[in-house]
Order: sequence, then structure tokens, then C-alpha cells
Amino acid sequence: MVAGLPTQALAIATPVPLATAAGFSVLAGQGVTNTGPSVIGHDLGTHPNPAISGFPPGLVLGAVHAADAVALQAKADLVQAYNNAAGQATDFALPAGIGAGQTLLPGVHTAVAGVGLTGDLILDAGGDPNAVWVFQIPEALTTASNSRVLLTNGASACNVYWQIGSSATLGTSSTFVGTIMALTSISVTTGTNIEGRALARNGAVTLDTNRIFLGGCATGGTTTGTTTGTTTGTTTGTTLGLIGGTLIGGPSVNLVGGGTSGNVAGNTSGNTVGNTAGNTTGGNTSGNSAGNTTGGSATGGNDGKPDHGKPDHGHHEGPGKPDHGGHGEQAGGHYGYADKPTVHEG
Repeated sequence: MVAGLPTQALAIATPVPLATAAGFSVLAGQGVTNTGPSVIGHDLGTHPNPAISGFPPGLVLGAVHAADAVALQAKADLVQAYNNAAGQATDFALPAGIGAGQTLLPGVHTAVAGVGLTGDLILDAGGDPNAVWVFQIPEALTTASNSRVLLTNGASACNVYWQIGSSATLGTSSTFVGTIMALTSISVTTGTNIEGRALARNGAVTLDTNRIFLGGCATGGTTTGTTTGTTTGTTTGTTLGLIGGTLIGGPSVNLVGGGTSGNVAGNTSGNTVGNTAGNTTGGNTSGNSAGNTTGGSATGGNDGKPDHGKPDHGHHEGPGKPDHGGHGEQAGGHYGYADKPTVHEG
């Protein structure tokens, strides 16, 4: 008979899905207050209280979301993440006092009351870069001055989560690792650094000359860019074809009689043929008697002189409609289509 050796229970801790809250280094419910030159590596936000003070001298390297829609969504995602962490099944009991060189393996570590951290706490991944720690603390978390959370054998701060049932207070000049998800508030005292996040559901986050960064953790978040350009060009010309005798993009120009061959040949080259002999072959039978001799309506027509009393009865646009399309500039600022100023369209 071979005696069985005791084995460690299989750790069941799984990464906590932070969703959009992953992009925040600091997130609060009742505002963020800072003293001194703190540096926040990613986004800072608060909702519903928009109060943010102490920046500057503090510096936020990400975006600031003061009670906006982004902060609202991140807070909703934080609630889901908090509940996920709190609902994971226990692997190990977590004593009220931790640190002093203590080593903890991956898994879900559950306390029955508040926890105090003194000295060094070592998290050992045993060579597994995907190892996860979830700490379930139903009351407060307090760390002593100069205390440290240390990572070894492939452990990553991205996979360490602290679910705190009330508030967290980190002692002066301490080093902390992991994402803090506190139900109430978080106080990060003078000189303390966090490789992770400080996320408070309902209370405030207080900072004092701290550095909070995410290392190589994926930050998730929302789309940060918007469409920055619009269509810069518009249609600058009109279609010069004819559909059913109508010019597209301009007024109705219903052609009568010989308009098809007269205007195609005449207008294309400035009515050179039609207007030379009084529009005889261009379709405008009566013409303008020897006006339009060289240019036709396309190059000025009528020598640029208005003919107010003599409409062209030989080429009407329709019954009772004189053809003003061949005129040059007229008194009162009116223009023929060929000589219209470029600022006019149609």
C-alpha cells in the first residue's frame, strides 16, 4: 500500500472581468481628492459626485471623467466586478493578520473580518503567468507603513484582486499590488505606490503624493476616438446632359423645333456656326441679325450690350418665354447663364 501524499486543492480563482473599469487607475463614487505631485497612470473618474481636486499638482496621464457617461458605465461595471470577486468559491482561509514574510499561493483567499497587512506579503505564482489571486475581505483592509506586497515566480499584478467589504487604508510609504475594489472609500496615504487600481464603489478616494500605475495590464475601456473628419468636397458642377429636353441642375430648357442640332453644335463651340449668319443653321432662325457674330451667347453675345426691348422670338423656351440665356451682363445685376459669376450656382 502506498500512502497518499497531501496535495493542494486546485485553485479556482478566475480573473475578475472589469470591463470598462479596467481603463481607470482611480475611480470613486464621491469624488477624488489629491495632495502633492501624485501621478495617475491611466484614467481618473468619479460618479455620481463630480468633485475632483488637487490636479494639479497631481498629474493624470489618462482622461478625467467627472460624473460623465463614461464614469457612469465604469461604475456599473465595477459593481459587476465586485460581485464577481465576492461570489468566487473559497480556496483558502485568510487570517486577520498577514505579512511578515508570509507567502500565499494562487486562489481565492477569504477572511471572516477585517485584515491588517504588516511587513512583506509574497505572492508566488509557481511559474504560472496566468495565476490569479482573489482576496475576499468582508470588512476593512489596513496596511502598515512601509509594508509591501511582492510578486515572485511569474506572478502578475494584473491578476490580483482585493474585494473589500468596507474601506481600505494604505499606510505611508507602502507598496501595494493589485486592483482594490472597496465598497466604501480608499485612502492612499503619503508616499504609497500602487501597481494596480484604486476603485471605490460608493465613497471617495483620497491621495497624497502617490504613484498609481497598471504595469502591463490590459486596460480595456471604451472607444476613445470619434470620427474626426467629414466629407470635405461637394459637387461643384451640374450635370450638362439633357433628360427629356431639360437641363439637369438648372432651369427647364425645353427645346422647340431645331433645338437639338442647333444647340448641340452651337453651344458646344460658342454658337460659332449658328450665330455667324443670324443663327440660320443653329436652330434660332430669326437670330439677332448680325449680333453674336463671333462669340455667340457663350462668349458674350450682343457685344455685351443688353437688349431690353427685343426678345428673341425665334428661339423661345416655351410659349411666351423670351430667351434670355444668351445675354451678357445686364443692368440691375442680372446675368445670362454663360456669363454668370462663379459665386452663383445653378
